[in-house]
Amino acid sequence: MSTSSSPDKPPVAADDTSHVEARRGTYADSVTLMQVSARAQAVPGARTVLVAMATDLNLGLLDGFGMRRPAGVSQHDLLVAVKAEDAAALRAVLAVVDDALVQGTRRAWPGGAAAVAAPAVPMTTASAIGRSGPAIALVSVPGAFALAEAMDALDAGCDVMIFSDNVPVAHEIALKEAAARRGLLVMGPDCGTAIVAGVGLGFANAVRPGPISLVAASGTGAQQVSCLLDLAGAGCGAVLGVGGRDLSAQVGGRSARAALAALDEDQATELIVLVSKPPDQAVAAGVRSFAAGLATPVQFALTGPGQPDLTEACEAALRAAGMPVPAWPAWHPAASEGVAMTVPARTGGLRGLFAGGTLCDEAMVIAAARLGDIYSNVPLAPELRVDALDPLLPVDHRAPTARHVMIDFGSDELTAGRPHPMIDQRLRLDRLAAEADDPATSVIMLDVVLGHGAHQDPAAELAPAISKAVTSRPALTVIASVIGTEADPQGLLAQVTALTEAGSHAFASNAQAARFACEVIEAAES
Repeated sequence: MSTSSSPDKPPVAADDTSHVEARRGTYADSVTLMQVSARAQAVPGARTVLVAMATDLNLGLLDGFGMRRPAGVSQHDLLVAVKAEDAAALRAVLAVVDDALVQGTRRAWPGGAAAVAAPAVPMTTASAIGRSGPAIALVSVPGAFALAEAMDALDAGCDVMIFSDNVPVAHEIALKEAAARRGLLVMGPDCGTAIVAGVGLGFANAVRPGPISLVAASGTGAQQVSCLLDLAGAGCGAVLGVGGRDLSAQVGGRSARAALAALDEDQATELIVLVSKPPDQAVAAGVRSFAAGLATPVQFALTGPGQPDLTEACEAALRAAGMPVPAWPAWHPAASEGVAMTVPARTGGLRGLFAGGTLCDEAMVIAAARLGDIYSNVPLAPELRVDALDPLLPVDHRAPTARHVMIDFGSDELTAGRPHPMIDQRLRLDRLAAEADDPATSVIMLDVVLGHGAHQDPAAELAPAISKAVTSRPALTVIASVIGTEADPQGLLAQVTALTEAGSHAFASNAQAARFACEVIEAAES
């Protein structure tokens, strides 16, 4: 839901190139705010744009921007902060913010903001459910407030999908225990992808229906597997996201078990695939034992060392369902004239720039087995951690300068006060330019995730940056894993065409893209 009202707190005026205001009692969900921020930041002359609820975290970001907090601001206010190159740009950015907020309101409530004020419109989760009846409640509020809204939905008999991130783990456990007592399912927190009854929720791809369903403690992992199933012609049934922490030692797989049980009762599901970021091993063993007692067979795609990658897990699922495994498509730049590899002139490093956390994990596991240590802001081992914004400097300064580095731009540290990189690519584009300028970089790998809710045309921004990089450094190799289907709003082939024409290699399989990146590095060293 998104509401809008006129600000009744005067803006904090610093000069004619900056503006800060708090709009009292105005709320917009996180998806809407990510889209509003992305639109506003794209205005020529925009330097810094923060459109977010005035939580302590976002007020801290405001301090970091060197901008004063509005007097009397509360966590229930909507914060609008803009820095621009000049007064004209500032006015243009603010106009886009206002227009985008109104559009978000109209999408959520027919009739726009005026309808929100009408007594006929439900103003609480419980009253809305009272009108619609129990179904699935989608909660997308600041993480600190998700508990109350989700609990209201459970009390009303709804299953719940919690899109919100930064939800305390104690709240997650309390919600999942409450759901278990009621025979309901909590998807999330930080559940970015689901498909229920053929309807995609959050960042979901347009996949044809099929007999294989997913339980996913990973959003982009679920997108990869569902898109590969679609490309194989098998299709995909339900996708029940359970949140990236569900298979952690603390949460214990509570929602994974509930989701597996729900799909076991689904007559349209003939096979279940459980997809997860690297899980706690004891929890994973317990979930395997639970799955063994179900009538529906369950395959596992648990990212981590020694485990099948997502593509291999998808292939195993196809075989188990009696379906053929295709050759996964790959596309290469026209300039390569059919040659599948561009070998750098000198030995250098691999740089991974990812929007999807599980795709980053998968690429690190594959690359580490062949190239050695992979440094990251989400490392496979604590001693390999680097600062996300200064990735060549390991946090442990006793360690050598990092050679191979992969960054998850969708991690909480990089999305605080910013839209997710699947919506707003600016931070990653800046890093792409910096890595391309670094002579120590031989290969740049990145993911391009399509689907509903994602950037409407990511290749339109990435292709010029890739073209500039490979034109200035012909020995540089750029590799993209493109996660999507032809039915997605962006169109898989249109995106691939733009990327390959710019000089990038492209793969439908993230695992194959990672192996290709390793081959390029290894060829330079041989």
